[in-house]
Amino acid sequence: MATTQQQDAPSLQRAIGLPLLMLYGLGSMLGAGIYGLVGEAARLMGSAIWMAFLVSMVAALLTGLSYASIASRYPRAGGAAYVTQRAYRSPMMAYLVGLAVACSGLTSIATQANVVARNLQAAFGWEGVPISLLALGFLLILAGILLRGIRESLWANAACTVVEAGGLLLVIAVGIPYWGQASLFELPEGGGEASATALLVFQGAVLTFFSFIGFEDTMNLAEEVKQPERTMPMGLILAMLIATGIYMAICVTAVSVLPWRELAEARAPLAAVVERAAPWFPPAGFIGITIFAVANTALVNYVMASRLLYGMARQGLLPASLGRVNSARHTPHVAILALLGVVILLALVGDVAALAASTVLLLLFVFTIVNGALIILIRRKDEKRGGFEVPVFVPALGALVCVALIVVRVATGGGTASLIAIGLLAAILVLYLLTARHRQEEVRKFLESEELG
Repeated sequence: MATTQQQDAPSLQRAIGLPLLMLYGLGSMLGAGIYGLVGEAARLMGSAIWMAFLVSMVAALLTGLSYASIASRYPRAGGAAYVTQRAYRSPMMAYLVGLAVACSGLTSIATQANVVARNLQAAFGWEGVPISLLALGFLLILAGILLRGIRESLWANAACTVVEAGGLLLVIAVGIPYWGQASLFELPEGGGEASATALLVFQGAVLTFFSFIGFEDTMNLAEEVKQPERTMPMGLILAMLIATGIYMAICVTAVSVLPWRELAEARAPLAAVVERAAPWFPPAGFIGITIFAVANTALVNYVMASRLLYGMARQGLLPASLGRVNSARHTPHVAILALLGVVILLALVGDVAALAASTVLLLLFVFTIVNGALIILIRRKDEKRGGFEVPVFVPALGALVCVALIVVRVATGGGTASLIAIGLLAAILVLYLLTARHRQEEVRKFLESEELG
């Protein structure tokens, strides 16, 4: 049972239905990455980039189905941190997983703030305005939206997602007449043999897998979703399937309009596709679409990180103040403001590219732990069941795929990112050990209230 203080305190409000949840998940997956990722994939896979996206979709769907099952069983804002603590009964592991996810969100927000600032300079000719000032203004607007309410945050996300998806659908629409004019199986030199082709496809899947990262953000909204046991898995799976359909169509369109070698060298691949297929479309239009896409990525990560900190505070893993909810707006205002301070500092650093790259490894580490947690919970007989259940082989395969992706990522030039990721995990563990004594009573109360102690 929850404590009297928790029962009397303001709580998050269930205001999210299936359409907004699905758009949130779709917006978190589409992101800004696909606008540049197609060129990198073409350099590696030639015109067969659709193969890489197909394999990475299957790999991501395994972990996505695990997340859908977990969200149906335990609709809690703590997300990965909550299910880790429930499965492993280890506050330290939950703390590690939760802050690893938070780090990935914070570096993403800071990076996107600087990207938005640079695009605003280009779009409006604001070269005389400092990047840092534009980035700060963008972050303050984001914080204001989040403080206003979850409904307002998700409507802003929905608007950005519509523009973002509209940009991708525009690429597909103007490129459809070119379909069938190019081979979809042309690989770079050295990819002719079956073994070499398989290796290329797997390397391409490692690259394109990260275009599906974002589905994990959805789970942190569980306490603000109507009928979460049913709505959460439906929203997550629908978002993944729609994203896959858009990605596959983009792949076919891109290599049909532009030869893959030209696509690989393009500075802005999809903008180059539109320029070739629809020269009437103004170049500034794609800058605007990019701003919306990048802003949406930052917004989604800000919502995710604030709910994650709120959930971890409710578990006793972080200071209780981060779990406070504004009585009028039903938003975790302390967590939102605390994150704003950290993200402003990161954004002022400017170049956080290396740190952002390391968060990919952190997320794969988290996915491995969460898949393992679901295996434990499925096999534990006294655990509750949800409205969406998966057989145990799904999280088992999901964990194996994530471990394989970590190995490939490290083996193919991820040395610096690996060191940063390991350093971040070590720093989180040290922070946990230094502050563990102050949290023991809060964690004990949480475990008792959840009947886990």
